[in-house]
Amino acid sequence: MLKPEGIIPAMVTPFTEDGSLNEPAVRRLIEHLLKAGVHGIFVLGTNGEFFSMTEEEKVELVRIAADAIGGRVPLYAGAGTITTAGTARLARKLEEAGADALSVITPYFVPVTQAEMKRHYEAVAASVELPILLYNIPSRTGVTLEVETVAALAELPNVVGIKDSSGNFEYVLQLIHRTGPWFAVMAGTDSLILSTLLAGGTGAVAASANAAPHTVVSLYDQWRSGNLEEARLRQQELGPIRKLMQMGTLPSALKEMVTQLGIEVGPPRLPVQPVSPEIRQRIKEGLKAAGLGKESTPS
Repeated sequence: MLKPEGIIPAMVTPFTEDGSLNEPAVRRLIEHLLKAGVHGIFVLGTNGEFFSMTEEEKVELVRIAADAIGGRVPLYAGAGTITTAGTARLARKLEEAGADALSVITPYFVPVTQAEMKRHYEAVAASVELPILLYNIPSRTGVTLEVETVAALAELPNVVGIKDSSGNFEYVLQLIHRTGPWFAVMAGTDSLILSTLLAGGTGAVAASANAAPHTVVSLYDQWRSGNLEEARLRQQELGPIRKLMQMGTLPSALKEMVTQLGIEVGPPRLPVQPVSPEIRQRIKEGLKAAGLGKESTPS
């Protein structure tokens, strides 16, 4: 069974100006990320605007991404919805479309209990054969997968890890302590990538890798080689990138960054609007200061 590890970009979803899926841009972005040495591709996450897409669009994106990757790295796809039945149905469809693993966010909007979340994940895991990565992001969902719940779910044969975007490093430490070596704890907060690796985590699902894939991959490679000072420098270099990402409503600033770097990923979907001209200029200056530009992005 697949064990998630390394740097897996949480890929933005390219749209055209009229809001439809932009297949050529999807393929170009994937190729750019693969050339940077990433260890997987993650689609239909938070920065991928999964919440704005229809089920048919999600299936189509996974089909395109699987074809573009061609088995070179694993393809992770977000299958979470509010209901258990909807998540299981989508999970099966994404499995058929070519995903290698599924990410399942906690149910959202309704403040479900730990027992209800456990039953939810058990039912979804039983509906597919693919590996499942739990996804904890309480700032967006309003609920937290407690450590004991994660430990129980880790006993399921196809629940292989968790992406934690809580930003709570103590929680990450507890996850690593309470689960076995077969279970992958992945940083979902980009400021904690190196800390998570040093604590025993296996990698990161990193949104910043859309804009700075070489930097994030280098962080991981330097850590694996034992060059901790270089790894710390790469982690520090992500700070300004993360600040640029926060200059607009998610994921407007990140999509503007990728576009300025040479891959037209289009606007976010309404109600999220593109960044203002002022912010666009600040992003341009910030990317230049970080040593990033179109010349670093292959055509």
